[in-house]
Amino acid sequence: MPPRKQTPKKKASQPGHKPAETKEEFENELKLLATQARDETWSRWFKEQGAVYGKITALIALIAVYSNVSVLTLSPVYGQIAAARLHERVVWTAMFIGWAGNLALRRILPVKTIMLLPLIAIHTPMLQSYLFSWSDTFGVANGPAITETLTLFPLVMLSTACIADTFAAADLSLLPNSVGSSAPGIGSYLLYKYVERTSSKQLFLQIGRSIVQTRVVMELALAATYAAMARSMLLFAAIPALLHGLFYNTNLMTPMATGLLNTTLNRNGWSLIDRWESNTGYISVIDSHRDGFRVMRCDHSLLGGEWIKLERKIVGEPIYSVFAQLEAVRLVEIPEKVPDNQAKALNIGLGIGTTPSALIAHGIDTTIVEIDPVVYDFAQKYFGLPSNHTAIIQDVVSWSQLNAESLHEHYDYIIHDVFTGGAEPIALFTDEFLMGLRHMLKPNGVIAINYAGDFTLPPLSIVVNTVKEVFPSCRIFREGPPPSEEKLEEEGRDFDNVIIFCTKLTSSSGGKQPITFRKPVEGDYLQSLARKAYLLPQHEVPPSAFSPLDEVGILRVNETEKLAKWHDQSAMGHWAVMRTVLPKEIWQLW
Repeated sequence: MPPRKQTPKKKASQPGHKPAETKEEFENELKLLATQARDETWSRWFKEQGAVYGKITALIALIAVYSNVSVLTLSPVYGQIAAARLHERVVWTAMFIGWAGNLALRRILPVKTIMLLPLIAIHTPMLQSYLFSWSDTFGVANGPAITETLTLFPLVMLSTACIADTFAAADLSLLPNSVGSSAPGIGSYLLYKYVERTSSKQLFLQIGRSIVQTRVVMELALAATYAAMARSMLLFAAIPALLHGLFYNTNLMTPMATGLLNTTLNRNGWSLIDRWESNTGYISVIDSHRDGFRVMRCDHSLLGGEWIKLERKIVGEPIYSVFAQLEAVRLVEIPEKVPDNQAKALNIGLGIGTTPSALIAHGIDTTIVEIDPVVYDFAQKYFGLPSNHTAIIQDVVSWSQLNAESLHEHYDYIIHDVFTGGAEPIALFTDEFLMGLRHMLKPNGVIAINYAGDFTLPPLSIVVNTVKEVFPSCRIFREGPPPSEEKLEEEGRDFDNVIIFCTKLTSSSGGKQPITFRKPVEGDYLQSLARKAYLLPQHEVPPSAFSPLDEVGILRVNETEKLAKWHDQSAMGHWAVMRTVLPKEIWQLW
């Protein structure tokens, strides 16, 4: 209830205070005292309720932010999609138990609920680093949920119980009786979703800008905030976990933590060259001393790699043939073909820069559009990306929309090679976006699209059908030969890179213009052994390998759920493939 008017008590005489001498003066003094008492009561009420709702708001905001940071911390070990797959179930289950069982928890726990929150938060980074070593045992389907059940779940449950307890001191008498009982729950939910959505956007924009804006440091900063809200002698129990986080947690982005990580990696024949966190994930560069190659990693995927045991002549030697095959856009036979030194190329998605480096080496005026500044920086520092190119570090969808008119029929070659991580960035495969690329491609230009997908799932067919709907003439190749029926049945997937070469050309009758490749000459190889072996695509995919158009359709901007619903299954298959490409220790010790 809000404060009621109280009858003031007459204050004792104070020095310098002149007593009332008439009835009128006495009544005025009583009125003045009554007004002061009422003001003091309202002031106290506002302070008390402000403290109550301030505490509730702070607790809700903390669990909303921590929820997002938890998914980010799991992404290097499980991938972004797998890390988020069961995340909401864990969070909402914890909230339900905390809200409904707050009275029982209050009776069971030996201390106030809020006193335990800093202990859980400070211990979480240490516990996560231990649980990551079990990721191969847990598996990608259940590993993220198991990890969050042992870390995020108790934090959210006890935070929610503490919020429910705090609402007991909240004055809801100003609300109608019909909504008074449900207002706390509805209001808390709306505030949680708002902070969760807002903080997610800010994390995407801010992550990696400084050491403070990295995963483990953010967890420690949130733990410090909990500690400031619940100061007690129990905090001494968190000192070992805090020391572990500051000095022994190899996931911390500090030189000391990196040196500690390298001590372990070196024993297994690996070295971490550099790493940082960015808007697309955890980016690192790793060398294999035993096999003599270097790779760039983004969360639980590889962006590319090259042989460092082979002498670099003009360009690096890629360890994956798909990037050499993308360079075959130059080999497509088209009328009125311009020489390389007059050609212009657009490369969407950089990786380690294998393909754009080769285009630049051939003298082609190359523009690179890459969303991740750390990927671009590492490609230059550690993979020899030449400086003589145009770099656009931003989202290619926004960039293409802003520059569509000025770049009409501007490019001779377009390379569409975006990082998928087991699931495509949907906006870059819609017919609207591809139509924008068609608009930028010269009438006799060539586009090559790399798509990593599973032949056993519909998304690959949807993407292929969309590409063919936009570009009339296409040929499709896969990086390696198809698996045997026995292997396909054993693994239950057929995951591979698929390269689609297309032109805008049509035959004289208006039909499709067949795509042919000229025979490579010595200059095409850039003195590279890998290009001599893989430059010309070899494993063509027949149309029968894809589902027909009338069965799966194409991808439009307003129908993105066609692909999104397959993300979980595709990402889990990709996770299993990555665990065979590099040993589990590399993925776990991020």
